[in-house]
Amino acid sequence: MKFDSLVRDCRVSNGRHFHLADHDPANTDGIDGKKEAIEALEKGVARLGELQERLYAQNRWSVLIILQAMDAAGKDSTIEHVMSGVNPQGCEVHSFKSPNDEELDHDFLWRCACRLPRRGRIGIFNRSYYEETLVVKVHPEFLDHQKLPAQLVTKELWAQRYEDIRAFERHLVRNGTVVLKFFLHVSREEQRRRLLARLEEPAKNWKFSAADLAERERWDDYMAAYEETIRQTSTKEAPWHVVPADHKWFTRLVVAEAITARLKELDLAFPQLPAAEQKKLKAACTALRAGKS
Repeated sequence: MKFDSLVRDCRVSNGRHFHLADHDPANTDGIDGKKEAIEALEKGVARLGELQERLYAQNRWSVLIILQAMDAAGKDSTIEHVMSGVNPQGCEVHSFKSPNDEELDHDFLWRCACRLPRRGRIGIFNRSYYEETLVVKVHPEFLDHQKLPAQLVTKELWAQRYEDIRAFERHLVRNGTVVLKFFLHVSREEQRRRLLARLEEPAKNWKFSAADLAERERWDDYMAAYEETIRQTSTKEAPWHVVPADHKWFTRLVVAEAITARLKELDLAFPQLPAAEQKKLKAACTALRAGKS
């Protein structure tokens, strides 16, 4: 079963006319139930594992996966399920919290640039430099901690950051890093249910933070920030995928399909040894079979 339309419907290759209201957080694209999606995800995870093995062996491309979302949208569980079939040696996850003193002493891209995946690897950013046009834009007082010269903090700041991000991602793509960006689009009502579950179920209490409620009060501001960020930074080279997140089983399927579809385009293959090396391997194989080694 193919799910090409899932990825196509979620991809924002040109953000110029993007409107968040055009994307339904509860959409499941007509899939008949959770069971069908789970079965498809299992196959997708297996395909991703095979592709990642080739990516690692070929050692030419790197893959950067960026996940952004409101609290309780399912970033952690998406990583857990989608990447469950990937060899940990070839994959690293980085979760970016509030920047520390060292990070604040550098430009806003620095801490993420330090954690970019090497060739042959998959890197996952759970939040990223996009926090600078989301959280910081909603809370401009955070700019005070960044020690920017006063004359640089102007009304042009956000447009400049969008420009810097586009240039940064273009640079990555031109140097062999595939950039896959996902906004897990959860509705406010579904977030309310999930936050409530964190309070009511003892096993989930540890996930709750009082800050989640404070940020929820700024919902409209965040939606405006996300819309403008996606509009300004969704490009042909590094498009955003706006993934419906009210149904976690659907979210995981779309993300898995988007990743595997992009990796297939790379024509990944295991390296072919030169004829001389293959001859040596055949000789070694013969010796081992004969018990001479």
